[in-house]
Amino acid sequence: MPDEGNNYSCFKAYDIRGRVPDELNEEVAYRIGRAFAQHLAAKKVCLGHDIRLTSPAISAAVARGLTDAGADVLDIGMVGTEEIYFASFNNDVDGGIVVTASHNPMDYNGMKLVKRGSVPISGDTGLLEIKALAESGLFSEVSEPGVISSFESRNAYIKHVLGYFDPSALSGLKVVVNAGNGGAGLVIDALESMLPVEFVKINHEPDGNFPHGIPNPLLVDNRQATIDAVRASGADFGVAWDGDFDRCFLFDETGAFIEGYYIVGLLAEAFLQKSPGEKVVHDPRLTWNTQAVVKGLGGEPIMSKTGHAFIKERMRAENAIYGGEMSAHHYFRDFAYCDSGMIPWLLVAELIAKKGVPLSTMVSDMIARYPVSGEINRRVDNPKELIARIEAEYAPLGLAVDYTDGLSVEFSNWRFNLRMSNTEPVVRLNVESVGDIELMQEKTRELLEKMA
Repeated sequence: MPDEGNNYSCFKAYDIRGRVPDELNEEVAYRIGRAFAQHLAAKKVCLGHDIRLTSPAISAAVARGLTDAGADVLDIGMVGTEEIYFASFNNDVDGGIVVTASHNPMDYNGMKLVKRGSVPISGDTGLLEIKALAESGLFSEVSEPGVISSFESRNAYIKHVLGYFDPSALSGLKVVVNAGNGGAGLVIDALESMLPVEFVKINHEPDGNFPHGIPNPLLVDNRQATIDAVRASGADFGVAWDGDFDRCFLFDETGAFIEGYYIVGLLAEAFLQKSPGEKVVHDPRLTWNTQAVVKGLGGEPIMSKTGHAFIKERMRAENAIYGGEMSAHHYFRDFAYCDSGMIPWLLVAELIAKKGVPLSTMVSDMIARYPVSGEINRRVDNPKELIARIEAEYAPLGLAVDYTDGLSVEFSNWRFNLRMSNTEPVVRLNVESVGDIELMQEKTRELLEKMA
């Protein structure tokens, strides 16, 4: 029967996310599990959850829904999002669900859903159908309910991650690791005995009370603990993760935060040195450094619309070895085109060790060649009208105009991308130049004045 007590506003464009219990609760979770299994005609599903206080109960409700729909559940327990991705492509299952709200506020929770092979489920690939079925309650009767069993997946996941680099090359490195009291500490502990690395652990224990704040290193205020630990310990670099550790953020040996844009360049280099000629997918917000690195190493850069569903789809179509977004999402062909927050920092560690130069030196040339504004968000009354006005003024003067994601205009020595948020009246601006930080800053100020 229809669920008249819940509004299912927790369904978003790419995943499920909402305040508990108003927008997401055990009844909604049960119906999502049941609808998921019925929509996919699933017989076996992997299930896991993050460290949030509400996650075990919501996960248990999902499991009940799955089994009532006739699906067996392989419960891999408290994990990061990428561990569900791995379990879903590494085992003979029809899909996977992870209960997580990543870096959202404490009173939120959510889910990410994948099909067989860890192919993402989003608004145009089944999520809306699952929502409609969950709301309607028109569930099919099954002859026999499924069963729930605990399933150990982490050891296989760790073995897979270790296959991307040479662990012995990391000998002697000291790395600050800040799990933000999220789930990353569990994997670091598992890796510790297998790597010749000294870890300096901060905010390490999983704690859904988030005693040191919500783990979101994109917020400047959340970076200081990692900066201080790198400086105090003399570490080679630092890593901080969000709550479900599908994103990692890097700090050089001085404690300086490194923009995710330049990490894309480093990872492109890491792959192309080992596999020349491969394709690398990137987003349109900032492009010149990535394109220069990829072309310089004989690879082929491919631009895709921003967002995990678009990046993964394009990577599959192109058979790209790696895809990166400046927002710290990194995708890997051998990881079923899914994103990981563990593989990136390990590849960067290998680069540091093999090159014998500090991380600051590795990125300083990129930063000097292509200085960037960083993404700047502005609330405006009418985003479409603003972008149309900027386009009318700048596009006729540009050497190239691109609409892959928002508006990108290129000139001989600078470029910008201006795009709308999908969910709020916000526009997002990125500006970069060719070796001229003052020009980049001047053009950033110029555009911001026109956006006021």
